Amino acid sequence: MIRILAATALFISTTVAASAFETRATAAYVIDQTTGTVLLNKNADEPLPPASMSKLMTLYMAFEALERGQLSMTDTLPVSSHAASFGGSTLFLQQGERVKVEDLIRGIIVLSGNDACVVIAEALSPDGTEGGFARLMTRRAQEMGMTNSTFANASGWPNPSHRMSMRDLGLLAGKLIADYPEFYPMFAETEFLFDTKESANRFNRNPLLKLGIGADGLKTGHTQEAGYGLTGSAKQGDRRVIFVVSGLDSAAARAQEAEAIVNWAFRQFAQRNVAKAGVRIATAKVWEGAEPEVGLVPAEDISVLLPVLAGDDVAAEVIYTGPVQAPISAGTELAELVLQPEGLPEQRFALVAETDVAHGGFLARVSTAAKALIDQLGSTAPAEDGA
Repeated sequence: MIRILAATALFISTTVAASAFETRATAAYVIDQTTGTVLLNKNADEPLPPASMSKLMTLYMAFEALERGQLSMTDTLPVSSHAASFGGSTLFLQQGERVKVEDLIRGIIVLSGNDACVVIAEALSPDGTEGGFARLMTRRAQEMGMTNSTFANASGWPNPSHRMSMRDLGLLAGKLIADYPEFYPMFAETEFLFDTKESANRFNRNPLLKLGIGADGLKTGHTQEAGYGLTGSAKQGDRRVIFVVSGLDSAAARAQEAEAIVNWAFRQFAQRNVAKAGVRIATAKVWEGAEPEVGLVPAEDISVLLPVLAGDDVAAEVIYTGPVQAPISAGTELAELVLQPEGLPEQRFALVAETDVAHGGFLARVSTAAKALIDQLGSTAPAEDGA
């Protein structure tokens, strides 16, 4: 619940703060996607080597191309000598063969194929080169709000100019889930057999997919420079959590840290409804109105993420510039409700006028002016001498 003591400011502390998660990762970012609440931020805006996690950007651009009709899942694309030259995680593609787009995409998602990334990149590049596609990736990332990301290639192959922040990876993961629900189920596939001659390379490296904790994506990464990382997501009930970790020292540490983060995010926080649409939160004073004040109400139900051990109260503040000039129409945005859950970032919600307030005419103007004068005189009157 929210206790309103005054229309302009109120501060009620929650009784218990959620304990912070002490991650072993060099950098980490955890967000409750359902409410937009950032639960963990450790060096989240520092540009770091993302390794194969940056393949998510290649995939996003491939999905955009499919949406535009620039590609189709049944198209076959040629494998260049450059694509066939890659080592590391590959589909073992051979120069000159042609591969279906659907197989390339699954090969990137499930098998982390470096060669598959290059085939896609060369097909979509303005100049037919992986470098040209990387420049396109960087420009598109900036347009999407990923301001700490620059790309030198399509696969995450080590390069000093290839960098992403953990927050950018979290933002990208959220966009993949929201923008392409028709493709997102592929991220939960645990196995993809592309080449029977290379049957050992068919398993998804995401360690959470088989644990029954709601994990359904997205992408692991590992290089010597970057360490072990994971951009992941899990959904339990109506809540979805997205998390990014990087810089862990082993695949086992990555698996343990990722599972611990998911359990912490779901067990230590719960979504609670704190205000209903149309139910008065506070009032604002009105200038020259037929009524002296107007109710302030949320336009939509308000729910926030709170620590499960917290009390029912939420620290809150209502901010508006007043008095508000009449006339006022119901539904007009007049104020902000600022909620400050203990240990979590503040959250802001619009409050609107509950009802119409007409202009009060001559008598209202006289009354308002008189009240303002009385208030001014009261504030400037000399104080009485003490005894």
